[in-house]
This record gives sequence, C-alpha cells and structure tokens, in this order.
Amino acid sequence: MLQGSIQITLTLVIVIATTPVLGKYIARVFMGEQTLLDPIINPLERVIYIFSGVSPQENMTGKQYAKALLYSNLVMGILVYLILMLQRWLPLNPTGLNAPSWDLGLHTAISFITNTNQQHYSGETTLSYGSQIFALGFVMFTSAATGLSVSIAFIRGLTGRLLGNFYSDLIRSITRMLLPICIIGGLLLLLAGVPETLAPPAKVTTLEGETQVIARGPVAHYEIIKELGENGGGFFGSNSAHPFENPSGFSNLLETWAMISIPSALIYAYGVFTNNRKQAWLVFAMVLIIFVFLVVITAVGEFQGNPLVNRLLGEQQPNLEGKEVRFGWGQTALWAVMTTATMCGAVNGMQDSLMPPGGFATLFNMFLQIIWGGQGTGTAFLFIYLILAVFLTSLMVGRTPEFLGRKIEKKEILLASVILLVHPFAILIPSAVVFAFPDALSGISNPGFHGVSQVVYEYASAAANNGSGLEGLNDNTLWWNLSAAASILAGRYIPIIALLLLADSMSRKQAVPITVGTLRTDTKLFTGVTGSVILILGALTFFPVLILGPIAEAFQLAAKR
Repeated sequence: MLQGSIQITLTLVIVIATTPVLGKYIARVFMGEQTLLDPIINPLERVIYIFSGVSPQENMTGKQYAKALLYSNLVMGILVYLILMLQRWLPLNPTGLNAPSWDLGLHTAISFITNTNQQHYSGETTLSYGSQIFALGFVMFTSAATGLSVSIAFIRGLTGRLLGNFYSDLIRSITRMLLPICIIGGLLLLLAGVPETLAPPAKVTTLEGETQVIARGPVAHYEIIKELGENGGGFFGSNSAHPFENPSGFSNLLETWAMISIPSALIYAYGVFTNNRKQAWLVFAMVLIIFVFLVVITAVGEFQGNPLVNRLLGEQQPNLEGKEVRFGWGQTALWAVMTTATMCGAVNGMQDSLMPPGGFATLFNMFLQIIWGGQGTGTAFLFIYLILAVFLTSLMVGRTPEFLGRKIEKKEILLASVILLVHPFAILIPSAVVFAFPDALSGISNPGFHGVSQVVYEYASAAANNGSGLEGLNDNTLWWNLSAAASILAGRYIPIIALLLLADSMSRKQAVPITVGTLRTDTKLFTGVTGSVILILGALTFFPVLILGPIAEAFQLAAKR
C-alpha cells in the first residue's frame, strides 16, 4: 500500500510543480509574446504561412473559425480514410497487410481525426507502418492542436479579445507546443527502451524450438504524441501495457505526466489571460480534489482486491487481474483514472479488469469531461460550468449574471445548455437501442451488471472523445463501428461549434464596470458553488446508469463475501 501511495503522490507533485511553468508558456505563445523558441520557430512558421497562404494576423468570427475547423478536419479525415483503405499498395507495409473493412476504416478515420482514437482493432495485425505514421500519427498532432486552438479561442472570447485565426492557432499549437515536447519526450522514450524502427517484425526461435514473430515498429515518436496530445490510440493492441510502448517505471511516469501536462496547464494559462491567477489556482484545486478522490477510491478498490478471489486464497490480495507486474495495482489505478480524466484513452492495464470503484471512477470522469477534460476542450467545458454557476448564483440574489465583466444572457445560456446536453444524448440513446436489441446488436460478454457498464462505457468513451474501452465487448461489427462513429462526431463537433459561437458572443459584449455588488468568482465560496453545480448537473444526469452498472456490481460482490 505504501509503495503505491508514494508513486501516486510523486506523480501528482510533479504535475503541480510543472503546471505554472507550462501554463505561463502557453499563455505567452498565444498572447503573441516573446518566447525562447522564437529564433528557431519564427522562420519555420513564416515558410508555412507563405506556402499555405495563411495570414496569421487575420482574425475570424466564431462562424469563420468553426468553418475553417470543420473544412480542415473533413479534408484530413478523407485523406486518412484513403490511406487506410489503400494501405495494401502503399509503402511501409512489410507484412503485406490488407485494408480493413470499410466500416472499420471509417470508424478509425473518424475516431483519430476527432482526437478520440477509439480502436476496434489491434494495430500490429491490422495497420501497416505507413498507415500508423502518415495517417494516424499525422492526425494525432492535428486533432490535439485543434482542441488546443478551440480552448485558446474560447478563453480569448471570454476575456473580450478577438477569437484569432484558426489556421494560425493550429500551426502554433503544433510548432510551439506539441512538436518541441514530443522531440524531447520521444528521445527520452528511446533511451528508456521504446523501439523506433522500420524493420519488419522479428522472427525468433523459442526454447521449445518453435518460431515466434515479435511485432515492432516506429513506436517512440508515436507513443509520446499519443499521450501528450491525449490521443490514446496504441501502436499495439495492448496499448501502453505493451513493453515496447511502456517498458519501465520511468517511461510510465513520463507518459502519465504527458497525459495531464497540457490540460492542467491550460487552467493556469486562463489565469494569465485574465490576469487572475488566484481564480485559476482555485479552479485547479477544485478539479484536483475531485481527481484525487477518484484516484483514492480506485486505488483502495484495487488494493483490497476481489473478495471472491480473496476468499479462495484465504487472505487479502490486491486485484492483479489485467495488471502489468511492472507497474502493479497503484500505477494502474492512477493511470486508469488519469486516462479517463484527461480523455486520453491510453491504458497500461485492462480497464475491464478494474474493481467496481475503478469502473465508477472511469465512467464518472467521462460523464463530466472536465477532470481534467479533453485536449483543450475539457478546459472550455470547465468554464461553461463556471458560467452556469454565475448564472444560477446571480439569479438567487437578484442580479444580472456577469462573468469577467460581461453579461450572460439568453443566447449564452442556450449555447451552454447545448454543450452540456449533447453528451448524455450521444451516450444514452444508442445505449438504449443496444439494450432493446441485445441479441442482434450488443456483443456483450458479461450478462450481469458489468455488461451494462460495457455498453455505456463504449458510448461514453466515444462521445467524450476518450477512446478507451472495456475489452470484453465484441465491438468490431457494423453496428458498433457506425453507431460509435456517430457518437464520436456528435460529441466532438456540436460542442465545439457551440463553444466558438458562445465565445464570439461574449467577445462582442460591452464590458460592465466592476462594482461592490459584482459577484466575485475568485473566492473559495464561489468555487465550492461551482463544484456543486458540476456534481448536480453533470453527475446526476448519469446517476441511474452508474447505479445499474458499477454501483450494483459493487453491491453484488459485497453480498458474496
């Protein structure tokens, strides 16, 4: 217990220490201030702007920003789909893999272009090196940069600034944020033993005299952007539980930090934009407290183990099913909560093997989407709850709702409602369809309460753009590929469009002078109210599902002790 607790605490301390450093850098980059990388990056960006025809100084409205985002994502999505379907005849296919089925290829293209990276396949047996590098690896950068750009545009709008230029924000997100960190992180992973090779799979002779094929490939560069960009799609089927993706405790620590580094730093960057670091730290603390609570209940559940197994053994043992012995129960519990809190979706153990408290925590994260949330968009969702908290508390005291000196009116509340309501619709409606036709559609491997979790988890993962799954589900079918793709699209683009329109509306409002009667949002009381709003509006929406899934499963296990 002590060792696992120390590992978890050390990771969180590193996150807290790096948050203001990275947050200040993000703010400086997108506020147009000078940074240390300018002498290297400025010439590169000028070349990109010249060849692309982008004018970085040309500001966009909310509609223009959304159109640019949708058009660029559509073009990239078509390109990715074509590469996947033509991989049999494209370079870097040493094992001669054929194209996936059209529905699996479509689901994969949509999944990766939206930063979801939900995989209904095993990478080493389905996709060529060329597909992994030029299709999936490419959009791992662009999809993460898209979410980061939206969050920056949203923060600009909230603070009364112009939204900026999508193409410029996309380029700066890659050249000044993702690429530099990935270069350093990729080299560190190489030193840790993660392979980076174009050589075909190795054939070796085992001690029994049999031939074994060992998959390998250009993994190191793929792995770091997988975690840093909160993509989560594994080069291998077992994801970061595979020793070639995550070989040691050091690589595990680096990849865990990479998942949370940008989401946590964006909260601090908001404080720099608004010149109110106090509020940023209060919001950070609120999210951290919820996160730590979820980590604790998950870790305790894994440490106590399965009561049925413990009864057979005659003693208490941690739940080691689905765990990598390199990391143990502690790091697996932290990673499981982290990967669903940040919407990364990578796994270093099997989510399906978690005890009910772990199942509760992972589903809870994907239902809320703000602890710490998806790449960029999670931060924006978090401030939607702040806006709703301002609206509700202002109505209680009879004042006109104001946030950052700008009035919150009908249009803003309508757009905020759309953002929050899309998520439950994208999860609960397709889940209900599956439960209505279990024999024809479900693919459930567990008929009990855990089977409910399998279905709901799949759609929650899709709608939240997370990508992880409870792997007992038979999900590579026409129904699951197309229905999950629909949830992915709804969960990604409808909220993004609403966020940009809301930010545009706020940026056009006249600033209201601050008076003694202005509701201050940088106090512990208001932060506590915001936390209550999050739990009431977010958690209670899905409470019946949690009761039918992990909570019922926990009671069922407890009854068999």
